[in-house]
Amino acid sequence: MAELNNDNLIGFIASTVEKLRDDVVTMRDQMATKEDLARLEGRFSEKLDVSITSVRGDIEQVQLRLDSIEHGMSSRFEHVEGEVSRLRSAVYLLGKDRPEVLRLLGQAGV
Repeated sequence: MAELNNDNLIGFIASTVEKLRDDVVTMRDQMATKEDLARLEGRFSEKLDVSITSVRGDIEQVQLRLDSIEHGMSSRFEHVEGEVSRLRSAVYLLGKDRPEVLRLLGQAGV
């Protein structure tokens, strides 16, 4: 009887070891290889490079647009400053003999 129990125990151990061996083989088959990881890294690097290039292009477009807006605003401010200067001159000439007009404009004592 002891021999039968030993045979059953050995059989159980053998089948368990076989199952574990099969599980290890399955896990190895499912694991990524170095080549798989290298390919994945290459694809990731390519996508990252494309994304970075795209973002740089977007930033350059924004910078060009901001430069254009700045130029437009600068031109308009220069135009307004010129108009204000001409208006001041006209008011001064018109108000030269009428100091009360100059006082209204904050030019008292001129």
